[in-house]
Amino acid sequence: MSGICEGRVAVVTGAGRGIGRVYALDLAREGARVVVNDLGGSNDGSGADTGAAQSVVDEIVAAGGTAVANHDDVSDWDGARRLVDQAVTTFGGLDVLVNNAGILRDRTLASMSAEEWDAVIRVHLRGTFAPSHFAAQYWRARHKETGAPTGARLINTTSASGLYGAFGQSNYGAAKAGIASFTLITAMELARHGVTVNAVAPVASTRLTEDVMSEGLRATLVPEHVAPLVVWLAGAESAGVTGRVFDVGGGRISVVESWRLGPEVTRADGVWDPAELGAIIPGLVADAAPNPDRTGRVPAPRP
Repeated sequence: MSGICEGRVAVVTGAGRGIGRVYALDLAREGARVVVNDLGGSNDGSGADTGAAQSVVDEIVAAGGTAVANHDDVSDWDGARRLVDQAVTTFGGLDVLVNNAGILRDRTLASMSAEEWDAVIRVHLRGTFAPSHFAAQYWRARHKETGAPTGARLINTTSASGLYGAFGQSNYGAAKAGIASFTLITAMELARHGVTVNAVAPVASTRLTEDVMSEGLRATLVPEHVAPLVVWLAGAESAGVTGRVFDVGGGRISVVESWRLGPEVTRADGVWDPAELGAIIPGLVADAAPNPDRTGRVPAPRP
């Protein structure tokens, strides 16, 4: 190992199992001291198990690394504050926050309950915002105190569902799309403090995705393909990369390009008459690039 995170303090949320566990193990292997956060709930967010986070800590310590467990709910305001405070109190600071915690409650729009919507939005979107808020406060104060850029890293987790769409995941996709936008905006805000903010959309077999993946895909799309990018983004070498979303999995890393203007028409005088638009809008849509499919690629035109 190269030790690219040597001496850094990292918090990883939802790190008791799945892809978060691999993040925590690899960060520790590269020299980071890690706070392993996990409430220990099931895929749908129900229940709790403190053993999930502790088992990862035990793995890290057994391998010669340094880690502590945290069992707070990251979508809880006070829990998020305690999480950041624990890193600072235990290890003397915070350099990296990886927001990874998440749940699924898939259902079509007509069948989804308010509780199913709220639960997913809360864990993903509020569960990203709350720890990031307290981390940002800490980094702002550190920058003000030292006068030097913090070199801190905020790494969020979005999804193909939020970037390209997925049937039956309007709650999850809306949360993940929100996290992508949150990443762009907070990258602008935190740049003054020397903090970079990026997001990854992992394509990997985890406990949230294994039920919808074939056995062949589960064997190919392992979390170990995603973790190296997250670890690199957590290190000092990534200082020039911020405000970016990466789609990563199966040995492939791709930069996701943001929303941008396509074909347009402009009326120089007056306002549009709705009756005029029938001769205009279909042409604009025909000239525009089609929406990407759920893999993020634009379908090839039909012959």
